[in-house]
Amino acid sequence: MVKLASAREFRMYGPRLSRNRAEYMNAGLYVFATVVLLGGFVAQLSKEPKSGLVLMLIALALILVVNLHDLVAHLAMFDYRMPLMEFDLQLALVEFAVPVVQALGTVLSFLGILFLLIQAEKGYGYSKLERHAKNMLIAGPVLWLLGSIHNSCQIYERADGHVQILQQSIHIPFLIGSVLFTVGAILNSREQHELFLHGLQLLGRNWVWLGMGGSLFFLIGGLANVVKVFKMQQMGDGLRLEKLRGGAQERLVHEREGQVPLILEDHRRRSSQRSSVRHDDEHHLHHVEPNPNAAAEPVPTPYKDVLVGQTS
Repeated sequence: MVKLASAREFRMYGPRLSRNRAEYMNAGLYVFATVVLLGGFVAQLSKEPKSGLVLMLIALALILVVNLHDLVAHLAMFDYRMPLMEFDLQLALVEFAVPVVQALGTVLSFLGILFLLIQAEKGYGYSKLERHAKNMLIAGPVLWLLGSIHNSCQIYERADGHVQILQQSIHIPFLIGSVLFTVGAILNSREQHELFLHGLQLLGRNWVWLGMGGSLFFLIGGLANVVKVFKMQQMGDGLRLEKLRGGAQERLVHEREGQVPLILEDHRRRSSQRSSVRHDDEHHLHHVEPNPNAAAEPVPTPYKDVLVGQTS
């Protein structure tokens, strides 16, 4: 359930206004989803635990939207040119793999909780759903942990210290939260292994409390991500961000320059023609050809020659 936090220069995609709006909506939606998820775990301690599962499903659906936005946004930033990943491994292992892994983990966790909710509503005749639900509740957090590790293994070559501090303030809470969710799911599975429990009874106290702790760390990471987005929007071009490596940046620029739209190409051609005409006019003004019909101006006689002519 971790979201991607990248410091790439090509993260700056699209027009500035629409890009800023999309980044703020993405960060705010993630924070709202973590608050709803935390409320779902708190509701598990009440007399109506089913309402907590419903809140969890809503939160996971919102987080899935956030992960898919991160994936599409990063693919759009390099124009969906998948071969560029061969030149920059971080592009494949972080910018592409993290949203995919996180989305898969979110889907598995969503299905696991949904199966438990169906089990609680329909009765205790769906033992297969229970078995699948327990496995999915383990596999989902494991994928979150894997995505958190990938998210933390970013290499910085150009980014300044301020950007790196903002990045680490997001990565560390996400990693701790993923560990808590994974440990809670594993402990819950071991506790329920020898007990014949069904439905909502499969969710033990350890799973609830560790889930609350993981949700709290995800909320902290989401708030740090909001601060990071705000700082990056305010500082704008003053930040030094990471470029594509291994020649991928040059290939992307070259391919984009080779696909100039016809209108821009025609405008560039007309501009070059106007500049060439202006250059010819200036050249004509500075280099005036002599007129052969014009009368030759008399050359003044030196004073010394005049005196010599008078004495002779």
